[in-house]
Amino acid sequence: MAKGDDIEKRLIDFAVRIIVLCDALPQTRSGDHVGGQLLRSGTSPAAHYAEARGAESVKDFIHKLKLCLKELNESSVWLRIIVGSAMHPAAKMELILQECSELSRIMNASIQTARQKL
Repeated sequence: MAKGDDIEKRLIDFAVRIIVLCDALPQTRSGDHVGGQLLRSGTSPAAHYAEARGAESVKDFIHKLKLCLKELNESSVWLRIIVGSAMHPAAKMELILQECSELSRIMNASIQTARQKL
């Protein structure tokens, strides 16, 4: 499996975990709002990364990775809001927060490596 395939699989797995989490949030006004925001930001990095892998240039590749990183950063905020507001047990949030952080670091490192190619 190529390194890019591994990262894409992790992003897809992250998106699936986000979907499951959002479905488990309380059916309240705040739960629906936070869940909707997280659902959008947490599922889009996988698609942005897939687009980046098919980029037409290094600049395009960097741009699409930046979009992926931006959505991961937003997801991190929503995940921390869920923890802070006790919408979901904090113990169940640790692994998904850790994965979000690791994926963000991977995207950042990929952006830096691609910039060196310019």
